Parts: sequence; C-alpha cells; structure tokens
Amino acid sequence: MAATKQLEKTSDSPRLDAEVLLAHSLNKNRTWLITWSDRELTEPEILNFEKRLTRREKGEPVAHITGSREFWSLDLQVSKDTLIPRPETELIIEKILEQYAQSSDIKVLDLGTGSGAIALALASERPGWEITATDKSAAALEIANRNAQQLNLNNINFIHGNWFEPFENPSSENLLFDIIASNPPYIPDQDPHLSQGDVRFEPMSALASGKDGLNDIRQICQLASKHLKPGAMLIIEHGFDQKEELHNIFMHSGYKNISQYTDLTKNPRLTSGINL
Repeated sequence: MAATKQLEKTSDSPRLDAEVLLAHSLNKNRTWLITWSDRELTEPEILNFEKRLTRREKGEPVAHITGSREFWSLDLQVSKDTLIPRPETELIIEKILEQYAQSSDIKVLDLGTGSGAIALALASERPGWEITATDKSAAALEIANRNAQQLNLNNINFIHGNWFEPFENPSSENLLFDIIASNPPYIPDQDPHLSQGDVRFEPMSALASGKDGLNDIRQICQLASKHLKPGAMLIIEHGFDQKEELHNIFMHSGYKNISQYTDLTKNPRLTSGINL
C-alpha cells in the first residue's frame, strides 16, 4: 500500500495510521475497509485521503486529524487543547475498579481531566459514583463536557480550576473524596522528546513540569490529603523512570500502604497511597 510507505518515516505504525485515515476520509470504520477492500475510490475521496496523509506525514497526530481517540472502548473527541489519551493511562481505571469493585457510594476527583478520559471511563463503569473532574484549561473542559454529553454520562461534575484551587473556598470544606486520580504533567522541561513525534502538537502545560518533571506531582501529593477522607486513595500516573522519586514523594507526604504498578510493557507507571 503506497500510503503505508509514505508514512514509514513519520510513524511507528504506518499501516494502522493509513487505515485509520482512509476510514476517516470515507466516513467508515476499519471493518468496512476490510469488507470492501476491492472498492475503487472516487477522485474526491482520493484527494480527501491524500490531504490527511500529508498532514500525518508532516508529523501531526492521527488523533488531531480525525478529531477523536479511543480510550477504554469509548470514542473521545480530542483537540490541540487536550492531551491525547494513551493506552497506559487505562491502568488507572483498572486499578481503581479492582480496589473498589464492591463499592457503590464513592466520590472521585479526577485532577487535570483534559479530554475527560479518566472521569468518563470511571463514569461508564460505575454510574452510581459521584465524579468531579477539574482542569485549568477552559478549552479542554469544553471538550470533556462534549464527550460526556455524547456518551450520555451524567454523573460527572466538570469544574474549571488548577488542581485543588476550586476547593479552597469555605463552602468546599466538607467536600472530601474517596479517590483522587490524576495523569499530571511529568516530563522534565528540557526533555528532548518534547520536540519529537506527536507530543510536539500537544499542550506543553499537560506534558512538562519543572526541571525533573515532578513539580505538579509534588504539589498534588502535598495538598491531596486535605481533600481525601481517612483511608482514601491517591493514585497518580508518572514516567517509567520516576518510580523511586514517586515512592519518596508519597512517603514524605504522609501516605501509607504505598503501591506501585507496571503497565503492559512492564514499565513502572502508577503510584498509589492511602491517606490516614
């Protein structure tokens, strides 16, 4: 397939990218492509497809070209204002559902929700849970709200604000959560990967956080205990090479029963702790 070869220098998955872009150009799914593989494209369809291929060849993420990304089997809208949901973030959903499998009356806070991926996945699995999702980007919250509406998920309250700022007024003093989850920025500011691949097109504020990448994580860990019930859980995604630092941050912030989890590639990916 010529389109696959065209994307080989840009993409780690050129065939998949080409198929997704062709399906999007035709307003079909990939199953349709397989079923009707011998169908010839019209001239307008070819031009439409070639425009998308050119954008991808220049490095633009497939999710930005199609305007969507699948996460936890949910089709989510994304934009240049949101981080593109990654498969490894699904581990947060798995661990929360495992540890709270029998719980029905749970209050969850998703910090820095972006497209709403974590909050929406939990809401789809636990419609009885009360979920709050915050983000400092009004544009990102608009996307998250739109995703919730399209998925008919009504148990999420979206709030504009940076980390815990929305809960620092007197009326929020009694609002405590059973779970606080976050996929915060954790890449060092000067990391060369920030100028490579898909991340070049994503919001820097959702990616980088200080010299060692841990500024936001430190802030979240230090402040979260004031917003967690006794015995409640804080769970955070982080870089594969930050396991030791995360354990120390959680320990020095006073959390107990600290647990760390690896993703499907066996890389350290999550750290959780219990608030006393």
